[in-house]
Amino acid sequence: MPEFSMDGEVSYYFHKAVDKTQSQCTRHYHNSFEIYYLKDGHCNYFIDNRSYDLAVGDIVLIPEGVIHKTNYDPHEPHTRMLINCSSSFIPRSILPIIPSMIYLYRNADISIAAEAIFEKIEEEYERNDDFREEALRCLTFELFFLLARNLNECSQISAGSLFIEESVKFIQKNYMMDITLSDMARMHSVSPEHLSRTFKKETGFGFSEYLTLVRLQKAEYMLRNEPGKSVCEIAYACGFNDSNYFSDKFKRSYGTTPSKMKRKSKLI
Repeated sequence: MPEFSMDGEVSYYFHKAVDKTQSQCTRHYHNSFEIYYLKDGHCNYFIDNRSYDLAVGDIVLIPEGVIHKTNYDPHEPHTRMLINCSSSFIPRSILPIIPSMIYLYRNADISIAAEAIFEKIEEEYERNDDFREEALRCLTFELFFLLARNLNECSQISAGSLFIEESVKFIQKNYMMDITLSDMARMHSVSPEHLSRTFKKETGFGFSEYLTLVRLQKAEYMLRNEPGKSVCEIAYACGFNDSNYFSDKFKRSYGTTPSKMKRKSKLI
């Protein structure tokens, strides 16, 4: 069943996956709010700049634009449910407390009730009638209210190496600079091999892969919101020393060229 869409943007999408260890996503962030529920198994979830070890019953809430990636043991069975939705599916009264709910929401006392709502959403998503969208909105509202009313009981637990978290924060802040694996390893007094191996293990991204992803995300924002800058100016401002290389990477990730995205943004 395809997702809803409004003006070309995803409005609501639900997916249930069993024992799937890899994602087809190349961008690893969305222009929608993400709600993830781990029904069975184990998952390591990298979000923003931290790594979280998920247990059965955990819920992950990710606002739009936040880089994230899931990591699973290919030999361990697991089941997860995923929702991507627009802000119209989030109750207005909940919006002020969303920052206190992200990213990892853990409360064993409501896991059964939360799973029941996810299952109702799955059932409703498969329908195809005039009431489907409004019913999904009601159920998603119910889920948010359940989480908000039990917020004081939830715990957020992060796991991972401090030097990896600091490396990620450094990239996010200094993406426009010439950043190398060797220089980053020297900053943390570790070998490049150790940094590379640990970075991949804890984030799910290769070091260069993550650096490029952050740069592309910044470039996308500039293409959409800074019409006075050329594609070349944006490329260099985001740390790309070759505009052709930037265009190639951008097209692979977004399915369109920077120039076309820039022109499209001017028409909106």
